[in-house]
Amino acid sequence: MFGKNNEKKWYQTEGSNSDTVISTRLRFARNLNGYPFPHIMSGEQKKEVNEKVRDALIGGNSSLRDSFKYIDADELTPVQLLSMVERHLISPEFARNPRGGALLLMNDESVSIMLNEEDHLRIQVMGSGLELDNLYDTADKIDTLLDETLQFAFDEELGYLTACPTNLGTGMRASVMLHLPAIEADGTLRTLAAGLVKIGATIRGSYGEGSKSSGSMYQVSNQVTLGISEKDTISNLNEITNQIIALEKKSRARLLENDEYQDKIWRAIGIMKNARTMDSAEFADLYSMLRMGVAEGIVSGVTTDKLSDIYACVQPAGLMEKFGDNMTPQQRDKKRADILRKELANV
Repeated sequence: MFGKNNEKKWYQTEGSNSDTVISTRLRFARNLNGYPFPHIMSGEQKKEVNEKVRDALIGGNSSLRDSFKYIDADELTPVQLLSMVERHLISPEFARNPRGGALLLMNDESVSIMLNEEDHLRIQVMGSGLELDNLYDTADKIDTLLDETLQFAFDEELGYLTACPTNLGTGMRASVMLHLPAIEADGTLRTLAAGLVKIGATIRGSYGEGSKSSGSMYQVSNQVTLGISEKDTISNLNEITNQIIALEKKSRARLLENDEYQDKIWRAIGIMKNARTMDSAEFADLYSMLRMGVAEGIVSGVTTDKLSDIYACVQPAGLMEKFGDNMTPQQRDKKRADILRKELANV
């Protein structure tokens, strides 16, 4: 299921704590001096910003010129945009209003830079597993490289100037995507969510603010960007994440002592290996059970990185992008089941 030229994408690799942590993401919000924020920019101003950022990153003698491709958002179809949302390359907001926007995308999709979304730049770096420190180093280097040429809007008291006041300061949002079926099942998650708010963090659904959880997947991220350093934010989120991992593992151990719960895992596998049709909601629930079984060593024949690859491939827009924009929901459900039977044949 690799991309073009058999090049692995970041989500096709296994990271640390992959039994619980699916992925890590860092995002910097940045704006250029001399331009209004995107929501009041003219089409010509947006074009100028796109060209300036493109030239700074992949023009001339840039060391990254061969690592990125430039994509004009106006040339993307609705299905292509939604597929990018599913892979977390762009935000749902960007997909809804791509006019005048662009994307700089690294070949392995680990770095995506949205141009003219809410801010002039949204620099996003992603990786498998818990990789906050490593991803911060990468994001910081790209941020510094671009700032040398573009000169980001910055105030000594307010920090980086952003379209939304909640991003003032560092302009950095760090998030960790976690698979938390056990603490979701035993109710610990509700108490945890309330406690996180008190320490400047939040827990949300799979696609961030306003979204619901799918397949027991949750994003934990920082809320505070003003009055705290980037490195302190990373340190705090690492500590929070490790505490959540410990809670989840403790709850899993209790759940898996129950034969009825293990039976649910095997029943989920049986359905996924034999079904002839499967919608997205059913897939998400069954996938959560399968992933837990693999992570806990109950199920063999497939790895967590392979599961992440399968998950990305069977999302609705991803299926349509590969097999035809005009697929009906029923056709997608059939194709999803076909793929699952093939990919899980050895489980």
